[in-house]
Amino acid sequence: MSTVTAKLYYFVPPKDGARPFLYISTDPVTGERIQNFGLAPYEMEVENVRGREQEFTLDNNGFQWYKRPSKHTDFTDDAKIQEEYYPESIELIKELTGASQVALFDHTIRRRRPDVKVDTPDKRQPVPQVHVDQTQASSIARVHRHLPPSEAPQLVQRRFQIINLWRPIKNPALDWPLAFCDYNSVDPADFVPTTLKYPDYDGETMSVKYNPNHKWKYLRGMTPDEFALIKCFDSKEGVAKCTPHTGFEDPSTPPDAPLRESIELRALVFYD
Repeated sequence: MSTVTAKLYYFVPPKDGARPFLYISTDPVTGERIQNFGLAPYEMEVENVRGREQEFTLDNNGFQWYKRPSKHTDFTDDAKIQEEYYPESIELIKELTGASQVALFDHTIRRRRPDVKVDTPDKRQPVPQVHVDQTQASSIARVHRHLPPSEAPQLVQRRFQIINLWRPIKNPALDWPLAFCDYNSVDPADFVPTTLKYPDYDGETMSVKYNPNHKWKYLRGMTPDEFALIKCFDSKEGVAKCTPHTGFEDPSTPPDAPLRESIELRALVFYD
């Protein structure tokens, strides 16, 4: 077992008490996202669970690691990703979760570029902020947004989840890996619904307040043959509902490690 101490950035509420918001598009000059809340760094222990990764499950902890090479390995052409990587990933999620239906609604490729200050849609960087991608309201809205009106009302009556499939591409993710907060260490009061402003509609994401009880885990040096399932929402009671996560600067990263490259798929997952 090895543990590193790293700075993780947590939510600081708007000074005026307003509801927090964040624009999905960035300021063209500074490259920063326009938001009305702050972030504060906290030194947190992040445990490398390499060798014990099978102890963590989606329903108990909110995240789970697997090893399965991807048939698609290029990850440079969005059309090819949708044509080749989407179908194999849908089958993978069905197999591993027992779901009856999986619908992927988008993906993000991140390639860390220390010299690039502007985080544009085609140059996405690792996210150095503790967050959960969805809230209950935004998860239900996603079903209605991405599934036919004839299906959506019935689908939200049954168990459904939003799960991200995160995988390093090209190189092991020694640089700026992803850390996961065990749901069992989270207090519901830690979560702050935050408006996510798209050009044509308002979504919602979950900011996370600092809590010294948070237990952070990561799998050091994840290879492109390994991936994580990250639970962003689950309608079922009595299981982990989600997992806060963040990219972080790992002090144990070798100086010559290649810069992190990764892809995450976002999936609506349904059960009979």
